[in-house]
Amino acid sequence: MIRVQAEDFDVGQEIKNMSDGNHAIGGLCSFVGLVREMAGSADIGAMTLEHYPGMTDKALEKIEAEANERWPLESSLIIHRYGRLEPGDQIVLVAAASPHRQASFEACHFLIDFLKTKAPFWKLEDTSEGPKWVDARSSDDAAAARWIKA
Repeated sequence: MIRVQAEDFDVGQEIKNMSDGNHAIGGLCSFVGLVREMAGSADIGAMTLEHYPGMTDKALEKIEAEANERWPLESSLIIHRYGRLEPGDQIVLVAAASPHRQASFEACHFLIDFLKTKAPFWKLEDTSEGPKWVDARSSDDAAAARWIKA
């Protein structure tokens, strides 16, 4: 399931919704991304996330479909927020549920790594040094590269 939304989410409820009644699930792994209060040496007062509806959904659907092709998942979830967020606010939730823990761990890791590099979101940080667009990071590309099939 994929949702791109301005509203916050309840991690516990989302995980319950994924697994409720499905007794084939033996492991469910999740990752929650939060707005930090620092970026390098600059304080972050807020972050504004932008996206293109439709384009973003299609990119996330492709990422989720690839995870479901690679691992035997019973359920997967990507929730990504947009709009103005403050330090401590939840930005993203990815989760993967499988009969076995290893598949759920790997799929969850894949989902967040690919989301960071393949999903079209733009982040503008309101910092103590002025507004700054967040550039792609080589460390994110390196993390995603390990999942590229040769």
